[in-house]
Amino acid sequence: MLSAVNSLRRLVQPSMLAPLSRLKHTLPDLPYDYNALEPYISADIMKLHHQKHHATYVNNLNVAEEKMAEALAKKDIQKVISLQPALRFNGGGHINHSIFWQVLSPKGEPEPKGDLMDLIRQDYGSFENMKKELVTATVGIQGSGWGWLGYNPTSGRLMVAACANQDPLQATTGLVPLFGIDVWEHAYYLQYKNVRPDYVSAIFHIVNWENVSKRLHDAKMAN
Repeated sequence: MLSAVNSLRRLVQPSMLAPLSRLKHTLPDLPYDYNALEPYISADIMKLHHQKHHATYVNNLNVAEEKMAEALAKKDIQKVISLQPALRFNGGGHINHSIFWQVLSPKGEPEPKGDLMDLIRQDYGSFENMKKELVTATVGIQGSGWGWLGYNPTSGRLMVAACANQDPLQATTGLVPLFGIDVWEHAYYLQYKNVRPDYVSAIFHIVNWENVSKRLHDAKMAN
């Protein structure tokens, strides 16, 4: 539970950090208009995804944290344990989506540059090899979940991973999330129906590799 709470705390400014009972998470604004990612992701999907789904995770997370604070104050260990799934699910949903909006861009480039590309070539041989492994892992998720390119701060290597439901990558695997692909049906079904591979392939037209590269830089500096 502590790792999940720590991940959530990284989403807010240090000056905003307060006791758990006083933390209030808010829905972040998108860094672009709802129609900016068309034709790869429609405005209808983006609006529904952001205003309804992400907003619900934020609201439910705040409720769960309030209940957790009350349970901790009362030293009600049974209640604390019972609330952990809600914190993991809604907290993970908030963390994952807050990253997702940032790693997409209407000015997406076909490939990364600089240190990120160098590390991809070092660990995978080529960008295409990494992309193929990430696509395969993401498309192959059973049910709902996320495909990730992450950074292992212990080995200094990039790793592809898949997480079920809204499980947050770092709290679940120890990998620092660099780039994630949401494969819950609400992320693509209105446009791509049940053809998940087409959606996953389309995502690569709108990747904000500059943001992904910054995440790698920050992960290295924090290690």
